[in-house]
Amino acid sequence: MVHGEGEDKGGSVAEFVNATRSLTSVLAPIEKRTLVWLAEHMPRSINSDHLTALALVAMGAAGGFYALSRVWPPALMLVNVMLAINWFGDSLDGTLARVRNRQRPRYGFYVDHIVDCIGATLLLVGLGVSGYMHLTVALALLIAYLLLSAEVYLATYTRHTFTISYFKLGPTELRILDQFVTVLGGEKVLVLAGKHLGSIVSQTEIGSRNKVFFSSEEM
Repeated sequence: MVHGEGEDKGGSVAEFVNATRSLTSVLAPIEKRTLVWLAEHMPRSINSDHLTALALVAMGAAGGFYALSRVWPPALMLVNVMLAINWFGDSLDGTLARVRNRQRPRYGFYVDHIVDCIGATLLLVGLGVSGYMHLTVALALLIAYLLLSAEVYLATYTRHTFTISYFKLGPTELRILDQFVTVLGGEKVLVLAGKHLGSIVSQTEIGSRNKVFFSSEEM
């Protein structure tokens, strides 16, 4: 048996070492000040668990509205509302715990990232069901997300550094990008991408002539 840093050779659990957060995204400085202000003015009756639950419900609703947009396109606008609510809950739960000095490092790290994985699954499956993205592509993106998450969590455990952003992009920037594409002709962007991917599929003789990775009724 290999003893980790959280366990001594006698088998007893040592003190948990909190990882250093590495967030270097474009909006990080503004976001941090905003979250601290919100946490300082949050009613005492609301705690971190409430915000975590809110984030999960909002992400599930976003996936549901993506699926609903297959028959009711205006539901795409409600996806943006749910992503904003998800940001509020997901970004603020940890900040609230730190501001109030009510941190639970083991519990918080575990619950936060389990919720992230469940939320991403609900969102991408909903997107795949929507018809704006083929379900196969949505599931491929989900697999890539889960693999990247596994790498981040293992690196956090071994290096005690939790890297949240890459190439100046973090979760907040990705949410905004998703909302931007949805508001400014999201359907056209996805259909255009589908046409290009469809051409690649045809040229490489993968799949049938009429099947493309992205699908839409108007091509």
